[in-house]
Amino acid sequence: MSDKTLGISRRGFIAGTGSMLGVAALAGRAPSAQASAVRSAAPIASGARVPALVIGTGYGGSVAALRLAQAGVDVHMIEMGMAWDTPGPDGKIFCSTLEPDHRSYWLRTRTKAPLNYFLGFPIDRNISRYTGILDAEDFSGITVYQGRGVGGGSLVNGGMAVTPKRENFAAVLPSVNADEMYNVYYPRANAGLGVGTIDPAWFDSTPCYQYSRVGRKHAQRSGFPFVFVPDVYDWDYMKQEAAGTVTKSALAGEILYGNNHGKKSLQKTYIAQARATGKVTISPLHRVTSVAPAAGGGYTVVIDQLNTNGDTTATKTVIADRVFFAAGSVGTSKLLVKLKATGALPHLNDEVGKGWGDNGNVMCGRANHMWDPTGKLQSTIPCSGIDNWAAGGAFAEVAPLPTGIETYASFYLSITKNPHRAQFSWNAATGQVDLNWQTAWKQPSIDMAKTIFDKINAKEGTIYRTDLFGVYKVWGDHLTYHPLGGAVLNKATDNYGRLTAYPGLYVIDGSLIPGNTSVNPFVTITALAERNIEKIIATDL
Repeated sequence: MSDKTLGISRRGFIAGTGSMLGVAALAGRAPSAQASAVRSAAPIASGARVPALVIGTGYGGSVAALRLAQAGVDVHMIEMGMAWDTPGPDGKIFCSTLEPDHRSYWLRTRTKAPLNYFLGFPIDRNISRYTGILDAEDFSGITVYQGRGVGGGSLVNGGMAVTPKRENFAAVLPSVNADEMYNVYYPRANAGLGVGTIDPAWFDSTPCYQYSRVGRKHAQRSGFPFVFVPDVYDWDYMKQEAAGTVTKSALAGEILYGNNHGKKSLQKTYIAQARATGKVTISPLHRVTSVAPAAGGGYTVVIDQLNTNGDTTATKTVIADRVFFAAGSVGTSKLLVKLKATGALPHLNDEVGKGWGDNGNVMCGRANHMWDPTGKLQSTIPCSGIDNWAAGGAFAEVAPLPTGIETYASFYLSITKNPHRAQFSWNAATGQVDLNWQTAWKQPSIDMAKTIFDKINAKEGTIYRTDLFGVYKVWGDHLTYHPLGGAVLNKATDNYGRLTAYPGLYVIDGSLIPGNTSVNPFVTITALAERNIEKIIATDL
């Protein structure tokens, strides 16, 4: 690519991006969400006794709540984030990705967009501290992006609903019967989540997926398989967005801090069904701090109630007959490690906190030639990928860069077969849980991603962008959207998520999966939760 071509591309790109650049980065496990149709009932009262308490309202917790309720069990869900059911002054539940405000980040005073540089200049901005929708949680060596609110991670991902290839499953969950998963639980999860695939004819004609078509051309010219990827976005709604007959959502750049219309997040699927049973209630802005055996049976659960500044306004103690840990890989792992170390649950086994991975996440951008424009209008919902898993250990989402101007850039989030696993541990001096991930451990992910993009660059005569993640920094190796592990199935728990030293305690989220799923993980988390809760209801209740 000539210097002149690069110069035009970069000048055009910087002219209209501003803070918008951060939008693109979460293309795969990035944000989008919806408002709940049913407002939360009164929060849980101190002194209450509940048959089942679910900590978290993400994929695993929502599955557990629905199936327990359908089995006749009263369920109370505890959610650290907000309900996201009330429009702000602008009439929208979620703020614009072009103009992030206090709603964007969890208890930060400055945004921390995943893609937060341009030409080496930082583009984050100051915001008011608030219990916003996206948590950028910093550990040594890595930042973990997580959803905060009723619906958990479904609020803040691109909705890519991928079932792993059958031949890869044994490496993902070696103790789980693959026949059952592919015949029963993956189909059940896909149905429950409302998974669908883009109309290929519309894909070929709509301006909003020109960036994906360029990605397809480059992949195929270099001999890589290009695949359409299912998603939980309402594809009919997106067609109406393109036609101008409904309020724009995916075509208005909404992804990083929630999606106001077309995305089928958990509030529209599992949580809506769970609430419709009349047996599920949810307490938003509540955080579980302790779980310990109760004198008369069951478990004493201590819960802080928060305000939107993150302050504790009340501390409540309730008794639960059964407790389901579903706070996500990081939340569940941190809580269990703390409870074991501080003596609340001392008999948890030594596997608790181990086996944590980042799903091999690494990002990069490529600067295309002028004859390969990627489009001014880009849907924020990714719908395609490049599969080099068998040969190179990488699966790359063709991700949007929805700046509203032509960038001549292709952007990718890769999922790789990274072998490194980290461990959570209790730091008594700080009273916090640490994670021992090292940024250097991302090198295998970079090497695997390069098996795709080095070849494409060589074929196309293009180069990597060096200005998106810092000064002369090619790879986004500082983060993950896909935290997995920390309470690994059949190690920290039995083969169905039971914490066997404590009857009535269960893990039912992404912490069960040892670090990698080979694709975006939420369908696997959902399917595994369907499998486990079916067994638990049949045998333990």
